[in-house]
Amino acid sequence: SQIMSKVYTEEDVLKHNVEDDCWLIIGNDSNGGEKVYDVTKYLNDHPGGPEIMLDLAGKDADEMFEDIGHSSEARKKMAEYLIGTLKVDPSAKKVKKSSAVSSASKGGLNPFAVILVLVAVVAGVYFSQQK
Repeated sequence: SQIMSKVYTEEDVLKHNVEDDCWLIIGNDSNGGEKVYDVTKYLNDHPGGPEIMLDLAGKDADEMFEDIGHSSEARKKMAEYLIGTLKVDPSAKKVKKSSAVSSASKGGLNPFAVILVLVAVVAGVYFSQQK
């Protein structure tokens, strides 16, 4: 099999996000770390269909992979598509688990909270002028 000498960044993997060029990041601290797989040639053979893999193309698919509970045969098959490891930024590592949560509120401030503050300020100014 291949010698795992190549190290990729998340930016490298992100470029491979189409049907003709599909990479996935699978793995975590409990199973030897995050590894990079070129699954382009496997898409049509994937028992779950190519769509699920294409949805995650260029991204970290570990959580989905583990949630589905792949067989030991599937795990052995994966080794054929292994192309390297992911360069992990130690400072970004801790953010990993909450990345799905934080992407939902990427706008930073909750618009409702902003409106609430504005209303409070306007009310405060209005009532202070009533004296």
